Amino acid sequence: MVGTTPHGAIGGHEVVLVGDGVALRPHTRATLPALKRWYADPDLVRLARHRNVPLSSDEVERLVRERFTTTQMLAFALYERTRTGEQLIGSCTLANLDSGNQTATLHLMIGEPSARGRGLGTEATRLVTGFAFDTLGLHRVSLTLFSFNVAALRCYAKAGFLEEGRMRDAILRDGQRWDEIQMGLLATDAR
Repeated sequence: MVGTTPHGAIGGHEVVLVGDGVALRPHTRATLPALKRWYADPDLVRLARHRNVPLSSDEVERLVRERFTTTQMLAFALYERTRTGEQLIGSCTLANLDSGNQTATLHLMIGEPSARGRGLGTEATRLVTGFAFDTLGLHRVSLTLFSFNVAALRCYAKAGFLEEGRMRDAILRDGQRWDEIQMGLLATDAR
């Protein structure tokens, strides 16, 4: 379902996607403190970024300013829907939007520890890929993750993504080398 955006959106779009347990809305100034907290969290940085160094507040501001507002990205604040409203739990983006090739790259971060392992990431992934295929007319959504991130691998597989390849020993974490896994989902897979 597509709705309207809250006033003060900083994501460069007005798309709102609402599911049973989650809602995806444009980032606003109100979501910036959570983004700054998440990108400064060493545990989250370890899972999601090649650069294993937390981002400073200024770096997050620059990321939002330079990347969230481009035509090649739809950046969403991820909310858990509850009986009493919505609680911000993460961020989800469709990046590298390429209408000519009908492709995009998915990034998902469940920032709040209490929201992990409850299927909210899977629902958000299904919601955003459904939008990518049905509304944007994309053919392919891809993503990468590190092989030690078992929870993310399980989430994406439940949402229909297939492993397409590995870059062996691509990342060094905790004194050990890990593979970077490439996954993809086609519009024809999602039907």
